[in-house]
Amino acid sequence: MSPAVLEEATGTDQPHVQQHLIDQVYRTLWIPEGLAEDEKAARIASAISLLQGIKPADETEGMLAVRMVATHNAAMECLRRAMLVEHTIVGRDQNLKHASKLLSIYSRQIEVLDKHRGKGQQKVTVEHVHVAAGGQAMVGHIETGKTAGARRTGAKPETRAIPNDPGETIDMELEVKQSVPSRKI
Repeated sequence: MSPAVLEEATGTDQPHVQQHLIDQVYRTLWIPEGLAEDEKAARIASAISLLQGIKPADETEGMLAVRMVATHNAAMECLRRAMLVEHTIVGRDQNLKHASKLLSIYSRQIEVLDKHRGKGQQKVTVEHVHVAAGGQAMVGHIETGKTAGARRTGAKPETRAIPNDPGETIDMELEVKQSVPSRKI
């Protein structure tokens, strides 16, 4: 297998780390005894393709990608076993419960990967806004004490004009919710 493929699948250019991650994903595959060599190779190639599809960008994402492929394969194996005719209802139920837990773990792994990649939501709170002469400011949801009280009683909220006096500034508190990429490692 080419170094470029291994790097794409594992998120690292370090050969020993690549080999370690590929070995880990290989050991999680269900490969029954007596399986033909070409079928074994196809299963390994499929697992590597799944890693490539996740597109790990670094070693941390490479490790998470290996866990994701392993979790997915284990869940699918539990679902496969649940459908075996010779299983008792208890055996089927156990396999379905295990599959459900594994699929839940897989969903959380996707969330962790998205968060690591900075696709999560971040809350930004702006405490003070100063508007200079000729400027305009209206950011997000603004609520004053009377407005909040009016909302609870059902009365119409009081509107407040913002003066446009060149020397006057206004302090106000407001909360802004926006999507800002962040990356925690």
